[in-house]
Amino acid sequence: MATPSKVHLSVRQHPTPAFEVGNLSPDSASKASALLQENHDQHHIFFNKSGFHNHIAHHLLTIYSLGADPDTIQRQYDLNKGYQRPAVDLEASVVDDMHDPAHFGKYLGDEKYYADFLDFFRAEMQRKGWRDVLQEYLFARTPQAEDMLTRCFAGFLHPIIHLGFGVEFQQPAVVAEALAQTAVHANYMAPFLLGAEKAAEERKAKVQKSETLVDLLHAIRADEKVSNAAHWDDDNKLRDGVIARASKEIIDYTSQYFVHPDKLEEKTAEMANADAYFTGCAQNPAKIVKFDFYYMHCINCSVFFSAFLKQNWLKTEDKVRLLEWKGRNDLAMYASRHCPELPLTEVTEYKPKIPSADSKDPWASLFQRVRTHEDDGHASKLVRALAHGEQICKPFEGREGFVIKGDMWLQLGHMAIDSVEQEGDTWVRSCGFPQAWDKFADRPRL
Repeated sequence: MATPSKVHLSVRQHPTPAFEVGNLSPDSASKASALLQENHDQHHIFFNKSGFHNHIAHHLLTIYSLGADPDTIQRQYDLNKGYQRPAVDLEASVVDDMHDPAHFGKYLGDEKYYADFLDFFRAEMQRKGWRDVLQEYLFARTPQAEDMLTRCFAGFLHPIIHLGFGVEFQQPAVVAEALAQTAVHANYMAPFLLGAEKAAEERKAKVQKSETLVDLLHAIRADEKVSNAAHWDDDNKLRDGVIARASKEIIDYTSQYFVHPDKLEEKTAEMANADAYFTGCAQNPAKIVKFDFYYMHCINCSVFFSAFLKQNWLKTEDKVRLLEWKGRNDLAMYASRHCPELPLTEVTEYKPKIPSADSKDPWASLFQRVRTHEDDGHASKLVRALAHGEQICKPFEGREGFVIKGDMWLQLGHMAIDSVEQEGDTWVRSCGFPQAWDKFADRPRL
């Protein structure tokens, strides 16, 4: 049984993961559980002092859900464990102090307290249950919960991605990691997310219909102040660029996106569709195909919003809020990379390196390639998210806001695996800036 301190995957999990290949192996579940436990016990959530994230939990859970065998799971773990920071000893006095609500906040935003927060949240879950702890620390609408929830969207969505894995696979230990990770992130997203939410509530009182994310992407690109707000030399182009230099404007655009409770499923699919659109189409037509590292996190995170929909303990209004914040985050993220042009022909005219041979299961060969691809898990998350996007968007094809449809999803999957298998840098970083493409080879002329 999974507990706040013990990882235990089960092939009979309920609710089922948001996306899996089916017929998962008990041996793979056992191997993944053992290695996730080792990672939980022995490694820090950041692998260096610069705050780069430990992705082992993401990687193993993803390839497990895509049908990886135990040997593959072990090999991928071994590939990434060597550079992880070891876990640090907790300070019992700090953990005790955290239990005083008046003192909890003074430890937030500092990575040196990760181990203490992890122990704190495990103890909270042991007493209250992991779902009630999430309710209290993320969804209670108290000042403390509001602060934590905004931190969840910092770090290019890493805390909420980690939380999504914990919730999707029903692993309290991974949820505890996610909450501790959230607690040590900065809360620079708060003014933007809360400001856009307030503006959206005012707009909802006058306008019934939300703008589509795709229409808002195009509007943002056409606005010179927003599209030029981020500068190439900004350390964090979302925080120091868009939010700092075009706060009013990005709040105005993103507040035009909102979700009615009876449209949760459709709007979740629309979000995944828009993410796939701007992530896949943001190419440089003169260069080989590469996916933007930051955009990729938006589509990778989309899977978990299907997982959140399955949670009957999560209130509808909180599902709505999470989705609204995610959509607004993604619009701001698009702006933060200098708003590249998004021609659909990048997808529709793409020629796969290895076309799918199995017409009945065209994703199977892509899953096989990405399960064994040697990276830290970003590639497998991307391919899984695209396959999931196809699945949840199919019922809504033809509706407003759904530009990725039909075999475009498989095309995107081929683009993803082909691009990461090429030599050189795996991802382009900040794809709307010409400088980002300097190191990549020219696209062959046909």
